[in-house]
Amino acid sequence: MDVISFRTPGLGDQTYLLTHEGKGVLVDPQRDLDRFLRAAAERDVELRFVLETHLHNDYVSGAEQAALRTGAELVLPAAAAAAYRHTPAFHLEDIDGGAGLTLRPVHTPGHTPEHTSYLVLIDGEPAALFSGGSLLVASAGRPDLLGPERARSLARLQHISLRRLAGLPPGLGLYPTHGEGSFCTATGAGRLTSTIGAECADNPMLAIDDPEKFADTLLAAPMPIPAFYRYMGPANTLGVPPMPPVQVPELDHAPEGTHVVDIRPRQAQSRGMLPGSIGIELDDDFGSWTGWLLPYAEPLTLVAEPGQDVAEAVTQLAQIGVDTVQGVVRDLGADATQRYELLELDAFVERLAQPDAQLLDVRMPNEREQGRVAGAIERFLADLFTQGVPVELDPERPVLVACGSGRRASIAAGLLAREGYRPIVLTGAGVPEAAAELRARDAA
Repeated sequence: MDVISFRTPGLGDQTYLLTHEGKGVLVDPQRDLDRFLRAAAERDVELRFVLETHLHNDYVSGAEQAALRTGAELVLPAAAAAAYRHTPAFHLEDIDGGAGLTLRPVHTPGHTPEHTSYLVLIDGEPAALFSGGSLLVASAGRPDLLGPERARSLARLQHISLRRLAGLPPGLGLYPTHGEGSFCTATGAGRLTSTIGAECADNPMLAIDDPEKFADTLLAAPMPIPAFYRYMGPANTLGVPPMPPVQVPELDHAPEGTHVVDIRPRQAQSRGMLPGSIGIELDDDFGSWTGWLLPYAEPLTLVAEPGQDVAEAVTQLAQIGVDTVQGVVRDLGADATQRYELLELDAFVERLAQPDAQLLDVRMPNEREQGRVAGAIERFLADLFTQGVPVELDPERPVLVACGSGRRASIAAGLLAREGYRPIVLTGAGVPEAAAELRARDAA
């Protein structure tokens, strides 16, 4: 038996391909299927099963299409009640795959009500556990994605589910779907895979015996929920069409009525962007931020550098069900009049020390305990798009913007520049470093 993992860093998720004697089990696949099916073909593996642990909130599933393309048996939690044909997985009712391969569904509600983990048996012996969004490495799946009304009830169920899984053999390999970087984790997840024994020894969530205290811990400081999550569950329940091929026509100008997203590096954006555009430089989490900050699935035009490959941007958007890219503009010419300034730490702190300085901190609320600057105006990046620019900011003075590294601050700067402000972005460092530098200067 072998388990191959496929990491999607921008979503903090993993897909798995388990192989055994020429048969394959694909677990929680995303919509861009070719990377998974290619790996199976390279290993001369026939896909026997496609498994879903739950109705995903953070991406559009490729499970139904993987089963249709390969003839594999699609297995979903029985309580998911998806609208398309599948085999329902019932608690502890084994599913025989032949050649000594058996799937044992384990109902593990908490992250979602229908959530099901899958214990894989080889010749009757436990060989691997795919825990989806239930037991994670050093963490647990968050229970509040379906709304605050159900969060505490689901948290109590998560407490039971984690202990159910903790009773499995200590040497059993643990393969969760959600991991570091995922907004589906309740606390900061660590390594990508683990064992049951390692989690029993080190996972802080398994150290909490009382279900109410467990719920308090899970719900104490929840991370924000990306805006596009509300569209994922219904899509995954009703079925998703195949991902369209990546074909992005070259455009001379952005069509009227489209949202313009500049994917160039922030250094290029700062020198000039198309008026009205938003800069989200292409990185692993480009799709997540675009889906979060802009109206979901409305037409998009990308702005890219000459020769910049836009296929990755289009793929990331497709993973969350956004198939609305109209084309790419590469030559901005004299139209690139929307600008902001980039400063490294020393120059930024020097500017921050000036009497007219005003600082906008766009980090998440749970990051602020890592370090704060007195007098800073704090508004999370996503809230900046929904609630608008804070009224406390003076448009007649430059606005210094910082986050943890400069990525989110540069996105905020595009919005500020669009609204007529003069942004100055801290790049290569964040608010904690700026705060420490200010303290050091005051002490000198």
